[in-house]
Amino acid sequence: LVFTEEDKYGLYSNLLFKYFLAEGVVCGHDLFVASAKEHPDNILKELPAPLLDDSYGRELGDEAAAVKSEDFQDSMKIAWRYQNLPKIEASPTTFTKFGHYYDLSKKMSAELFQSVKWHSFYLHEELSSQPEMKACNMNGAYMRLLQSLQRVISQGGFDGSDPQKKSKNVLRIGIQSLGSLLWGDDVCCSDTPEDPHSLTKFLYVLRGLLRKSLSACIITVPSHLIQNKAIMERVTNLSDMVVGLESFIGSERETNPLYKDYHGLVHVHQIPRLNSLICDVSDTKDLAFRLKRKLFTIERLHLPPDLSDTVSRASKQDLAESAKLLSSGCGAMAIGKKHLDF
Repeated sequence: LVFTEEDKYGLYSNLLFKYFLAEGVVCGHDLFVASAKEHPDNILKELPAPLLDDSYGRELGDEAAAVKSEDFQDSMKIAWRYQNLPKIEASPTTFTKFGHYYDLSKKMSAELFQSVKWHSFYLHEELSSQPEMKACNMNGAYMRLLQSLQRVISQGGFDGSDPQKKSKNVLRIGIQSLGSLLWGDDVCCSDTPEDPHSLTKFLYVLRGLLRKSLSACIITVPSHLIQNKAIMERVTNLSDMVVGLESFIGSERETNPLYKDYHGLVHVHQIPRLNSLICDVSDTKDLAFRLKRKLFTIERLHLPPDLSDTVSRASKQDLAESAKLLSSGCGAMAIGKKHLDF
């Protein structure tokens, strides 16, 4: 169960959501898409087109050349005394082929999409087709979603507890903007919601369904609207992996020259640890993302080594604070245990 905290405008979290579904299409997995905001058919029509291994270099060759030109320009700006320092690696790990690449400027072809089975859950259609229901002190929309999921898992052969099923395919579940007001839940608009345990009960039952089935689920939640910290702590504990996206749109960092190469920060709050009762906490705290013309990339955040005279004093103070926060990650990765000299 992957829990994704949406950015303020839901732009970049929606991209991660589509990446997850597109990878399922390429791998031949079955899909289950649930939403109360946008029709699942429209979401699936906007999945990015995959790039084959032989066409990856050709399609993205112009961006690779642009990156090289940026590196050359940066090397011309950096003073000669900094050029002998070890260069910070932008990628979080050494390059390994994992998954597939996608071109955000193109949509997935209909021929590729028709090769997989998919199921959709659009709340407004479900409300009109079924009578009102409420049981177990849970929101009616959540109950309908759980019943639909359970039906797909049992009928599609994904139930791992049934040894008679011969199907060994994987079901990828995507739930968009869970907990928002569109789902009939008021956790995002009130500090003291009428039913504060409805969302946590849903996640508890959902996690049980995932444990006994061949399925994986990604959920996007507008966590910046949830003011009750107790609810967020419960939701985090009920998730396997928790990732937050912080966009620079509308904030002071959008015009800050320190972050001119990035569009936001990635916060890894929780990582699943197998065969353990506790979850791992990532020690990499300096991840940032940027949206290129064709790619959405997540890199290590490294700040410029030199500041021009045009940078304000507030920006320099921001740099000093960022250096303290990132010293455990950025400095340790670059030159061992020593800190970077900003």
